[in-house]
Amino acid sequence: MAPRLQLEKAAWKWAETVKPEDITHEHIELAYRIAVPACKRGTCRRNCKGNPNCLVGIGEQSWLGEIDENAFHSIDDPNSERRDKNTFVGLTNLGATCYVNTFLQVWFHNLELRRALYLFQNSRAEGHNTDSDYEPRTICEHLQYLFALLQNSNRRYIDPSELVKALGLDTGQQQDAQEFSKLFLSLLEDTLSKQKDPNLQNVIQQQFCGQFSYVTVCNKCGRESPLPSRFYELELNIQGHKNLTECVTEFLKEEKLEGDNRYYCESCQSKQNATRRIKLQSLPRTLNFQLMRFVFDRQSGHKKKLNTFISFPEVLDMGPFLEGKEEVCTYELSAVLIHRGVSAYSGHYIAHVRDAHTNDWYKFNDEEIEKMEGKKLQLGIEEDIAETAKSQTRKPKCSKGYHCSRNAYMLVYKRQTEEIEQTETNVEVPAFLQKLVDQDNKKFEEWCNEMADMRKQSVDKGKAKHEEVKELYELLPTEDGLSYEFVPLEWLKKWLDDSTSIKEIDNSQFLCSHGKLHPDKIGEVKRISSKAADLLFSRYGGVSRLGQSSLCRDCVTQRCRVIRLKNQLNEDYREVMNLVKTSLKSDESGFWIGKASLRSWRQLALDQLEEDEEETKHNNSKVNGEKSSSAGAKADGVKGDNEDRDGEEMKNFNEDILCYHGGLNILENDRRLVSAEVWNKLRMYFPKAPEFTQNNEACQQCMRLEREGKENEALNRMMANEQKSSLLNLFQEKNRPTLQKWPQETEVLYVVPHYFVDEWRKFIRRPAKGNPVSNVGNSLLLCPHGGFMFTYDSMLQGDAQHTSLA
Repeated sequence: MAPRLQLEKAAWKWAETVKPEDITHEHIELAYRIAVPACKRGTCRRNCKGNPNCLVGIGEQSWLGEIDENAFHSIDDPNSERRDKNTFVGLTNLGATCYVNTFLQVWFHNLELRRALYLFQNSRAEGHNTDSDYEPRTICEHLQYLFALLQNSNRRYIDPSELVKALGLDTGQQQDAQEFSKLFLSLLEDTLSKQKDPNLQNVIQQQFCGQFSYVTVCNKCGRESPLPSRFYELELNIQGHKNLTECVTEFLKEEKLEGDNRYYCESCQSKQNATRRIKLQSLPRTLNFQLMRFVFDRQSGHKKKLNTFISFPEVLDMGPFLEGKEEVCTYELSAVLIHRGVSAYSGHYIAHVRDAHTNDWYKFNDEEIEKMEGKKLQLGIEEDIAETAKSQTRKPKCSKGYHCSRNAYMLVYKRQTEEIEQTETNVEVPAFLQKLVDQDNKKFEEWCNEMADMRKQSVDKGKAKHEEVKELYELLPTEDGLSYEFVPLEWLKKWLDDSTSIKEIDNSQFLCSHGKLHPDKIGEVKRISSKAADLLFSRYGGVSRLGQSSLCRDCVTQRCRVIRLKNQLNEDYREVMNLVKTSLKSDESGFWIGKASLRSWRQLALDQLEEDEEETKHNNSKVNGEKSSSAGAKADGVKGDNEDRDGEEMKNFNEDILCYHGGLNILENDRRLVSAEVWNKLRMYFPKAPEFTQNNEACQQCMRLEREGKENEALNRMMANEQKSSLLNLFQEKNRPTLQKWPQETEVLYVVPHYFVDEWRKFIRRPAKGNPVSNVGNSLLLCPHGGFMFTYDSMLQGDAQHTSLA
């Protein structure tokens, strides 16, 4: 199909040769493009907006042919939210809470901690009525309920927002993961220590708390000074090290205290050189190693991440590091926490955790949980992330039984025991918590059923819509000789777009000032059969139906007139200017035209035609049949009595011979007579221009005012001469009295405003241009109470700059 501009040009090509009075119905149909061929499917990339008969590419493609039922709804299968059998439950990331989720999964898989937490006395949960939602309050209550859901929920993942809210964490900002771990365990320990059950009181200490001492030895007397301390994790420096053993060895290495850092020995009663080292005395059941990947950079003043590869074993013997104990102290790797990213202030946290029941490894990534193939820990994929070239160092080879990573920031080891009973790996959810889980599972099943019903309703609705579209779309095209109507293109698109709500058909925005279809709006509507229109309006309702009788002859006629006059303007201009040069015959009656109008009539005509063309275009801001105030003012051509036209640009033809009263101007030098032939040519372009024949008299009001003005001007001149003679010194500003030089034999001086003196001088200089000054106006110099605003002293100091002495 031809482009829109070509269709527009073809629709009005006939207007160049057809006079407005000769327009037929065929011409009107050409303007509305009724006969433009309809497009066939496959020929248009998109709908032809300039062709009202093009009904392809408006959204029908998705309805024709066979349709997948899933296309009828935007609701995912609720069963995709259901937990699969023998899988773990994930946790929703609330924005920047992945670091919280990783620790929660690690702590959940600590069976001793989970079992002990289920023993926490929770009278609110035990006495909860299942008719209402359970709302935990304390941190232990939140964690207890969360663990029960992670264990027995039917959901694929659960929302930890209530726990995060109770902890006061900002979900939009990533916190220091290591600091969070310390604070949370400390808070949990403080809460559990208040329980009556001694096993529950000490569960955090037993699981995570170890003890070491800072031992300082004086080099002179050999005195040892131990300083015992507890720890929940060992913070290991990884810079410059290749494996975990090197990191632990450095943590425990001997430090020399010399020079300014010498130690004060109480035995020697003086500062002495000494050595200091850390001695491990006891280790917890769960040993956490915090690898210090985030360190302070002195050059930048910010933290940076170390991408150092660290090797760590699956089985770790901590016996060689303990002081004075020969017992076997073997630990097995149970979790690795990973930080993806190159920045210390952003990135993503995930956890690899070993299942205590099966010894299988799982990767916990918020909602997504992936079981590792086999029973081996696999960290390789965690290293395949976009990092800077500087950090992409070659991964070292790991020995059998070892793993290495440059993103691991926490290693969790569990102490091995000779025999693990089956009962130790089974943790039952208490009945009162299971009741709450069952309540949540019931809500989840109800939600699944509701979503399934909504999906079914959407499918049923889509099938019905499919049948309707197939039925009606075939009826949309019009056939030659049959009746038709116009409907909005956008409405048809929304009707075919099932994702939007369908409103009634509204054609009111396409109406011209005559209440019919505006020719300019033909590109925004489509011509359809009356049979299809009846069905659409009966089903969806609507206003302003536009049938065959809605083609507007008035709008087409006006547009035709404008097109013809614009094409004819240059030829008429040359003819008019030649005719003006010919003098009028003695028996010929002429017409008055302003000389300024005659000089610029071609530009005025062009402006007028463009304005007329604009008025024939659709404007939604106008009420039907209403003209804009500016257009009305132009058409009127009459100005108010008080309006000053001096220097104003002429906008309407022949307005330059109008007086203020709407009559013929008395200034004959501003106008000239032209023949009737010239006037008739000009009236084609300016049909509303003011018309004055040779026999029209000039405005009588202006004549009278001119006479009165001349009389008043003579009186003003006489009055000005008299006042100037009487007050010559005041007019010329000579021999004026001043406060500093008081005139002799003068007792009283009078004060008048400068404003009065200035206005009086203007009148004296040009009495014909203004009126005499009738009031001195001393009220300007008075205060609100009626007194004079200035004192003699203030006037001497120059405060009264707006006064004159008389």
